[in-house]
Amino acid sequence: MSHGATEDIGPYALVAEFDTPDQLLEAAEHARKAGYKKMDAYTPFPVHGLSEAIGFHEIKVPWLVFGGGLIGTFSGIFLEWYTSTVDYPLNVGGKPFFSIPAFFPVAYEATILFAALTAVFSMIGLNHLPKLYHSIFNTPGFERASQDRFFLAIEAEDHLYDSVETKRFLQDLKPLAISEVEK
Repeated sequence: MSHGATEDIGPYALVAEFDTPDQLLEAAEHARKAGYKKMDAYTPFPVHGLSEAIGFHEIKVPWLVFGGGLIGTFSGIFLEWYTSTVDYPLNVGGKPFFSIPAFFPVAYEATILFAALTAVFSMIGLNHLPKLYHSIFNTPGFERASQDRFFLAIEAEDHLYDSVETKRFLQDLKPLAISEVEK
């Protein structure tokens, strides 16, 4: 009796384990050239060129931070404009109620505050955090991804994924091991 709950059953990915970053980089480039789109790589340290090799080109965070900064700028200016011209106007020495040079420090600080908060919350949201479980952790030997091993995962959601053909493709890349990881 299922009680209406649907369960994710089936493979998550085929994961190939490599000994060096150069082998991983070469394998990722071959996989991208073969037409695989949904893949990810796991390394103990950043590998230059790997994000391009796996086809990762998303740049959402910088645009979100820019938008957050603009909202902060206009929020700071609006706050000062409202308080000094509408809510509580004071004539101090004949100075104008709305003076951009006087409003610059608050607008500047609001820009930084909103941009920083946007960066933090967009990274949390776009990375789907907190995520206490991920299927990749079921890969045999995956704990070495933080020490000295390099992993390439071709996900089952990829349009070219076929367990037999993808495994044959990965074997041609000469990895140390290939594992099929369940969801």
